[in-house]
Amino acid sequence: MNDSTLPPLAADAEPASKAPAHHRTIRSLVLRTGRTTAGQAKAFADVGPQFLQPYTGQPLAYSLAFARQAPTILEIGFGMGEATAQIAALRPNDNFLCCEVHTPGVGALLKRIAEQSLVNIRILQHDAVEVIDHMLPLDSLAGAHIFFPDPWHKTKHNKRRLIQPPLIAKLAARLQPGGYLHCATDWAPYAEQILEVLSAEPLLRNTAGPEANGYAPKPGYRPLTKFENRGLKLGHGVWDLVFQRV
Repeated sequence: MNDSTLPPLAADAEPASKAPAHHRTIRSLVLRTGRTTAGQAKAFADVGPQFLQPYTGQPLAYSLAFARQAPTILEIGFGMGEATAQIAALRPNDNFLCCEVHTPGVGALLKRIAEQSLVNIRILQHDAVEVIDHMLPLDSLAGAHIFFPDPWHKTKHNKRRLIQPPLIAKLAARLQPGGYLHCATDWAPYAEQILEVLSAEPLLRNTAGPEANGYAPKPGYRPLTKFENRGLKLGHGVWDLVFQRV
């Protein structure tokens, strides 16, 4: 469900002077084209002004963005927004700040927001790495969700995977003590990599016991998507990883 992908992240420090002149700015995404339906376009016009949060490059005051004080959860890459809308409806007392660059996906979630009268979602149609770097204060998030990021199956493309140590370090620093990071994937090699990366981050601890080999039971708030249900019927596994900020 997650359309975001990530080449190897640079550290927060300034790049070395010997870096090649053609070095590209790091992104958390690969832009994909897609058709926006009439219903999605109408949602952009009708509810977009209320629920689309502009990228400003300045620290975001969640209480102003959501017009209330509530725990704020970041979601990176929500695809077409089906699970996001279900979770937001199930957890009305939480705010959900959602990053996605795919315009049809943003339109689809706006349409769900209008149809379900959801008020606790704000969408940033922008690169998640830049959002984390420039708009999310340290120690400010109650949680973060990264569900089914692109696994980049070929070994030579593994470096493009979203979940890499520099991103997780940035994200962990923006979680409040006691806040959580929940990742899910249906690709076993990626699950192993995620477990390794999250376990190596000193600000995080695994909530799963050793008897579970590091993987958590699916939290009740994460719904089974149609894609996931289809995979489970075919015998494909799904791995949830839930870590907590220490």
